[in-house]
Amino acid sequence: MLHLSRLLILASTLVLFGAGASHAGTTEWAPSRVATGVYALIGPTGPRTAENDALNCNIGFVVTEQGVVLIDSGASRLGAERIARAVAAVTDEPIRWVINTGSQDHRWLGNGYFAAQGAEIIALRRTVETQKRYAAQHLASLGGVLGERLTGTEPITAPEPLPGDEARLTLGGTPIELRYLGDAHFPGDAVVWLPDQQVLFSGDLVFTDRLLGVLPSSHVRGWQAAFHRMETLKSKVIVPGHGGVGDLAKAQADTGAYLDWLVSEVGAAQADWEPLDEVVDRLADAPRFSHLANFDTLHRANINRAYLDFERSAD
Repeated sequence: MLHLSRLLILASTLVLFGAGASHAGTTEWAPSRVATGVYALIGPTGPRTAENDALNCNIGFVVTEQGVVLIDSGASRLGAERIARAVAAVTDEPIRWVINTGSQDHRWLGNGYFAAQGAEIIALRRTVETQKRYAAQHLASLGGVLGERLTGTEPITAPEPLPGDEARLTLGGTPIELRYLGDAHFPGDAVVWLPDQQVLFSGDLVFTDRLLGVLPSSHVRGWQAAFHRMETLKSKVIVPGHGGVGDLAKAQADTGAYLDWLVSEVGAAQADWEPLDEVVDRLADAPRFSHLANFDTLHRANINRAYLDFERSAD
């Protein structure tokens, strides 16, 4: 049961559907309640910085009768400590499980901190394989951002990765499903589905309010297919990997439509072997998506990387 002081904190800081984003990048994160017992920590839409401990992403947690399930663990030990304090502002229950939805740094490099506190780290096998593949690269990149704030961060993965593409788990009477829907932002990315609450923690499958980023490791057609599989869940609430909490229509407008556009426009250009530089210049103006944060810095690079991805797939 929450103490009175905790209730007062919640009354002043918890806002339904993610308005806590205004607190992102400050000293502490304010949890936002998205359903009964389900919370999101909404990161800024801008870049990783030392100030935000590279937490320009969203983290989630579920409070059950037998402890807390944390969804993703942050990019560093200090980032994990920040997450732990945010959880403690809501409940005295310990963090029992940490589920990783993906392989990007802020999805899992805080695992070591929570494991040392006694939490069980949970991830699908394919996710762990990708985490191990990119661990050294991500730590090196984070070093340039976080500097000394990266000290003590260890790339700890789930010791017993779950086989297959789905896992159905229950803690404290709360059913939780971990699902791989297809390679997307990173190979092996997964989503967390809460069937009772009809809440989806999408990881980096969904971006809202800001443009998604196509990485050299992204699979654009796989991402598109995974997104459309996700639609069949008919989620009432989606906590995206980045951006504000919303519904399926919001996810479709900000992510699904852009993936469809990349496949139809860039994919067609690559199939016709239109020169890459000409494709980037011709498609640089995309007014349907230009309102999204980071459009000016990401869109041209997304076209370039999507083209190269389609080219590899055609080989």
